Amino acid sequence: MPMPMGVGLDSIAVRSRMVQRLAQGGVNSQQVLQAMSSVERHHFVDSALVNQAYEDTSLPIGLGQTISKPSVVARMTALLLGAECARGGLGRVLEIGTGCGYQAAVLGRVAQEVYSIERLRGLHEKARTNLRPLRLAHVHLLFGDGMLGYAQGAPYAGILAAAGGDAIPDAWCEQLAVGGRLVAPMGNGAGGQSLLVIDKTPYGLKRTVLEAVNFVPLKSGIA
Repeated sequence: MPMPMGVGLDSIAVRSRMVQRLAQGGVNSQQVLQAMSSVERHHFVDSALVNQAYEDTSLPIGLGQTISKPSVVARMTALLLGAECARGGLGRVLEIGTGCGYQAAVLGRVAQEVYSIERLRGLHEKARTNLRPLRLAHVHLLFGDGMLGYAQGAPYAGILAAAGGDAIPDAWCEQLAVGGRLVAPMGNGAGGQSLLVIDKTPYGLKRTVLEAVNFVPLKSGIA
């Protein structure tokens, strides 16, 4: 299939401009910027939308789900890297909501090991197809109920959720390592969502509410 104009041979330049915008927007982690530069977002969106791949916008990926804005992916990844136990490098990470696999690919550039779980079989298969050419042996895609987390891989240095509910499932906090960090959208009681950071300390959980975000609803079960 021919690559649409603006994404073919000059996709490196287009992606470079996206990374420049991220840096200008406040993303100052060179590790995150390098990861965002190395992962080709246009391979994770539908062909009809490929010309919008490097704009800072969320795009539909089917089954009522979306690929997050590059700025949100970069922001959440940077927050994980700010965890206490990530100072010597980010270890094992759990992602809730694989979607098309883009965030998992970015996490795969900054973490030693990534488990990513998706409840919709159609998207799980799409992510497998999208990630296969990247040969990221340390990124493991799972089909299952993300609200349960993935106990077999715990404890995690970081947990990142790509869907938001009114509460954080207990399983996520239980599976977080001491010194680890959870980053997830959560309902703010006013009909919107805010980005929530939970740091697990030896003395308990420390919660920090950040900026407003807009993610798809967190749901249980598989489909």
